[in-house]
Amino acid sequence: MIKKVSFVFASALLISCGKEATPKPFGELRLEYPAPKYQKMDKNCNYSFEYSDFANLSDAKRPCWYYLNYPKMKAKVFISYYPINNNFADQVAEAEKMVYRHTVKASSIDTKSFEYPERKVYGNFYELKGQTAANIQFYATDSTKHFVTAYLYFNSRPKPDSLAPAVDYVKKDLMHLLDTFEWKN
Repeated sequence: MIKKVSFVFASALLISCGKEATPKPFGELRLEYPAPKYQKMDKNCNYSFEYSDFANLSDAKRPCWYYLNYPKMKAKVFISYYPINNNFADQVAEAEKMVYRHTVKASSIDTKSFEYPERKVYGNFYELKGQTAANIQFYATDSTKHFVTAYLYFNSRPKPDSLAPAVDYVKKDLMHLLDTFEWKN
């Protein structure tokens, strides 16, 4: 009997000896999004553009202000329109102020200027890196009559690594939006 117990104990000791167990790191869900198909936003405003069918467009607080909602990402692009009435410099300063408010949390702010002279569309595109509330911001203008700003927000804590796939997807959509952006008058 003692031999059997000794054998079972020795067997258990040998079987249990092996690699030391280590905890696995916390993992995030891998997110993949569909290839975008674009549709035209052509409402009764002074501008139009194309946006992804993965998003839906809804009215915001004022005429020609919109939310471009990405419900599966819990993301929202807030688009606002301002007429220019001898206040072009003030509009640009306000848009840039909104960007640079994030310098406290941003690890970097990449600025890209764009211009489409054939459509009279000019502006800046800002990509904010780090734990910022808004990951992408831009403004577009014709510099005489019209001024549009847009800000990308997620309804979650700012976790740059986790949000990176969604930010990249929306960034491509917003670049397409700007490539197709037009003033109506």
